[in-house]
Amino acid sequence: MIRLLIVDDQAAVRDGLAVMLDLDPGITVVGTASDGRQAVAAVEELTPEVVLMDLNMPVMGGAEATAALRVSHPDLPVVVLTTFDDDESILAALRAGARGYLTKDADRGTIVEAVRGAHAGNAILDPAVQSRLLDLASRGPAKPLGVDLTAREREVLDLIGQGLRNGEIARRLFISEATVKTHINNLFAKAGLHSRADAVRLALELR
Repeated sequence: MIRLLIVDDQAAVRDGLAVMLDLDPGITVVGTASDGRQAVAAVEELTPEVVLMDLNMPVMGGAEATAALRVSHPDLPVVVLTTFDDDESILAALRAGARGYLTKDADRGTIVEAVRGAHAGNAILDPAVQSRLLDLASRGPAKPLGVDLTAREREVLDLIGQGLRNGEIARRLFISEATVKTHINNLFAKAGLHSRADAVRLALELR
């Protein structure tokens, strides 16, 4: 059972999501919060395994709360679920460390799969959000990294951008999972990345 915390400032949305997602046999909703500050406190108390986070909230917004959680709980995946799909909101959430980004027109099945995927370590992006990121990347040449990635590190980065997990990358490249982790650690260090979501964004920019 995946322990899920739901964060949204609208009670009807928050409670509706809790009822809907708690029906899934693989998810248990351990609590809800109405703003980012409550979310940070709730994580300490309720120890969720995934956080479903709104962005535009009073007291503390979702991006700020996500950044705070990345510091205090770096392995805790946050999936953003919001009405906003503008460039600034998307990049702010991904830079803060969100592992997924969905808009609120996503159906139950999509949200459930995003929670499961984030729990498994995958980066989950709404198709519309992926399109926006690709559009951002296409507006001009990719920003130079300032360091050189090896050919293998670029292959690994590209596969991360496609949403593949470490085991899947290992099978695709015919190398061990330990070697994949070594390449990931190296490219994270060289490119100054802090999360898998950062790697997805960079892969899209360089593609």
